[in-house]
Amino acid sequence: MAKKDAPPRWDRRMQQRLAHGEAAALGECYDRFASLVHGLAHRVLGDEEAADGITCEVFVRLWENPESYDPKQGPLRSWIATLTHRLAVQRLRAAETAALARSGRGTPEELERKVRHASVAARADYIVTSMPVPLRAALERAYFQRRDYRQTAADLDITEDEARRRLRLGLQLLSTAHETGPAGILPQPGATW
Repeated sequence: MAKKDAPPRWDRRMQQRLAHGEAAALGECYDRFASLVHGLAHRVLGDEEAADGITCEVFVRLWENPESYDPKQGPLRSWIATLTHRLAVQRLRAAETAALARSGRGTPEELERKVRHASVAARADYIVTSMPVPLRAALERAYFQRRDYRQTAADLDITEDEARRRLRLGLQLLSTAHETGPAGILPQPGATW
C-alpha cells in the first residue's frame, strides 16, 4: 500500500514526462484538464475569448515550467486550477482597472468586491465538479430540481438518513468556497471524501 503522503503515481509520472519535454504528456494533460481550466477561467472572467486565452496560457506555462509543479504539494488538478484562478484574477483585475481608469467611475473597493465574488463562484464550481458523484447527485436534485431529502432519497434509491448525510456533507464542502486553501486560492480536495 502506498504511503499516505505520497503523491498519486499519475501526477508524479506526468510531471516527470513534462520535465523531459514529452509533447504527448502535454496533450494528455490538456485532454484531462482543458475543460476544468476553461470553465474556471470563464467563471471568473465571464468572457469566452478571455477564457480561451487563459486556457492557452495555463498549458504554455505548464509546458515551459513543469518543475513549478511539485507532486508532493498536492494533485496536479489542484495545481492547475490554482494557476488558472490566479491568472484569471490577474486578467480580471487588469481589465477592470483599465475600465475604471477610462470611465473615471467606480472604486478600487468595487473592483475587489467583484474579484472576490468571481473567486468564490469559481471555487464553488471547482468544489462541485471535484466532489464524488453520489454527493453531487444529491445536491443537484436538492438545488436544481428543488427536491427535499425524502424525495432525493427516493430518486437515488437510498435511505432518508443517507440522503440527509450526503446533502449535509455536500453543503459543508460547498461552504468552504468562501475560504482559501493552503495555496491561498482554491481549497485542496482530500484524497477521500
